[in-house]
Amino acid sequence: MIGSMHRDEMLHSAADASLLDAYSAAVIRAVEEVGPAVVRVEGRQGGGSGVVFTPDGFILTNSHVVGALADATAIKVTLPDGRLLPADLIGRDEDTDLAVLRIDGSRLPWARLGDSKAVRVGQVAVAIGNPYGFDHSVTSGVVSALGRSLRARSGRLMDDIIQTDASLNPGNSGGPLVTTAGEVIGVNTAMILPAQGICFAIASNTVRFVASRLMRDGRMRRSRIGVAGQQTTIPRSLARAHQMAVTSGVLVTGIEDNSPASRAGLRKGDVILGFGGTPVSGVDDLHRLLTAERIGSPAPVIVLRNGERRQLTVIPGESQRN
Repeated sequence: MIGSMHRDEMLHSAADASLLDAYSAAVIRAVEEVGPAVVRVEGRQGGGSGVVFTPDGFILTNSHVVGALADATAIKVTLPDGRLLPADLIGRDEDTDLAVLRIDGSRLPWARLGDSKAVRVGQVAVAIGNPYGFDHSVTSGVVSALGRSLRARSGRLMDDIIQTDASLNPGNSGGPLVTTAGEVIGVNTAMILPAQGICFAIASNTVRFVASRLMRDGRMRRSRIGVAGQQTTIPRSLARAHQMAVTSGVLVTGIEDNSPASRAGLRKGDVILGFGGTPVSGVDDLHRLLTAERIGSPAPVIVLRNGERRQLTVIPGESQRN
């Protein structure tokens, strides 16, 4: 009996060691694949991490990393081989916390952007970055959740965020979140300090879309109508009487002079219930609908004014904020 128990323990120990070796090998492969493309981004007042994603020197990082730099002309990038190079700011977008830089070079090591829609909860995730200035620090964990929403520093809601328990620290911002296949599935953006290891990354499909626009236009184009508002609840009796698809809307608390909203006849105190044929239950819904495609295109706006439902037509302009 004792011999049998001893053999079982040995078998379990061997199995555990095999699993650990397989896990270690998978993480090592990911680091060897992507690590050479991970850089440190520095300026006069701090910095963070970044990842080269094209062979001709385009780099992804966080907008807040670039925004923390006192002078955009002073951005420096340190490559894994120790070279310190000046970087040009191609564009940044506060609303998704992404920025694109470029350094001079050819045939640089670069990382592939994966398909974040193929990511599954529970799969291994590897974070590579430069926390506290320690180059190429690696942490690993799993994808904890998908489709999270996170408030950007601009105040706008970022959707489709990946949550992971791979440890991040100051300086990791802008670095890649990587699969064991060596594909970048996210750009690390934030951690919640009191939550003991809940960390977030911008999904690679969002990254791909925003980066392409920044490389083309130098900024993300979005539409605007020129209102300030807050979410408000619609009384149930009123919602039923008007057959509303929402039980809350956007209470207009202010309207900019000579804005699309003022020209359309919106008033302070109106409650926006729909925009462009889509129900609106809060400010975040309205933000999601104000895309670049809406610029200059008339759109119906459904409002509640003094208990009466009205339809107005607004022609959104282009937001000038980066």
